[in-house]
Amino acid sequence: MKNAILLISGGLDSAVLAYYLKKIKKIDKLKFIFFDYNQNSLEEELFCVKKAVKELQAELKIIDLKWLGKTSTSFINKKIKKNEIECIKDEEELISWYVPCRNALFLLIGLTIAESEFISKKKSHDIYLGIKYEGELRFKDTTPEFIKQMNKVIEFCTQKGNFRFIAPFLKSEKEDLIKLAKRLNVPLKNTYSCYVGKGFKKTKGNKTPIHCGICAGCKARKKAFKFSNIKDSILYKNV
Repeated sequence: MKNAILLISGGLDSAVLAYYLKKIKKIDKLKFIFFDYNQNSLEEELFCVKKAVKELQAELKIIDLKWLGKTSTSFINKKIKKNEIECIKDEEELISWYVPCRNALFLLIGLTIAESEFISKKKSHDIYLGIKYEGELRFKDTTPEFIKQMNKVIEFCTQKGNFRFIAPFLKSEKEDLIKLAKRLNVPLKNTYSCYVGKGFKKTKGNKTPIHCGICAGCKARKKAFKFSNIKDSILYKNV
């Protein structure tokens, strides 16, 4: 079986995918790629990623993409106050949090690493990402059409190897992933969905990431746990 490269963010979707690959797909050699694009929640995301790295005995590669954060128009890369978030209109919600061409760029970097591994070590990897069904209002780069077109690109931009971009959860709802996480014993307390970044609560030498509770990422997480009838054990600042 091929090794796997997983584009991991520290969020719920990619964390569940990591455990899915390890426990269901039985892939022993997991290589995690985490992107530092100067996002507000960088520290909290990386904290959660390192928890998964340790438990799943994965390899971690951190890619410096700070320039993307400087180019980005997204609130994910801007310091934003609570009242500014609350003033975002429904029709502006999607574009407010959108980072231009982010997923396409992430996939091509994953492909670069996969082809390099094949050329230098003859190791073959598929590239996985945890995007899922977002309903009618969704980013273009979280759709089946996006993955299909990106897989066509592989044929024309690689010289060696047989690679695929794979998104196993494309047709899944977030509440489906929460139920899968429970079955796989995924520690969802070590996942971070917040776009704003609210730091950590420190108790008895332990750190726990705090979610803002009001950004688009937090709202989607709250909704999914409500529909799954499973209690979320993370901390919210604004509830």
